[in-house]
Amino acid sequence: MNLEKIRDAAERVARSEGLEVVDVEWKIGKQRFLRVYIDRVPPEPAPDANNAPQEAADPYPKVSHADCERVSQQLSVILDVEDLVPGPGYVLEISSPGMDRALKTVADFKRFAGRSAKISTTERIGEAKFFEGRLRGFADGKVRMELKGRETRLVEIPLDTIRKANLVVEF
Repeated sequence: MNLEKIRDAAERVARSEGLEVVDVEWKIGKQRFLRVYIDRVPPEPAPDANNAPQEAADPYPKVSHADCERVSQQLSVILDVEDLVPGPGYVLEISSPGMDRALKTVADFKRFAGRSAKISTTERIGEAKFFEGRLRGFADGKVRMELKGRETRLVEIPLDTIRKANLVVEF
């Protein structure tokens, strides 16, 4: 199973729909599952020649059921034609990464600056291996995070020490 070829095929389909691939997973249990997580790319602010006030675009546009259905139909054909999933049947699942989406790439940490997140690390940074706070960007190979607490403080977490990172749902 070549997940990179599958990811490439999924990215071709997603781009054609104005979407991006967040992750691709292959799971074997009672059934074989190929899960592809997609997200809508946030729109770039359009320049306004008259400097007129613009309506704010949703910075976190949502993936619809119809988006998942279109990607599923198109990707399914490519997977079958290119024989990218060997062996007997499997379930193809196309999904949104969810409100508590995983953060895996530099682009994720930059895109979601200002949002709350939880990060656990493989080694201690200062005296901790778990951090919760507000993302403040990415620089010099490190995620910048403003920590919760009586006194706010900024911590820099090297990307290569991050074991798991997720957005925190805020209401």
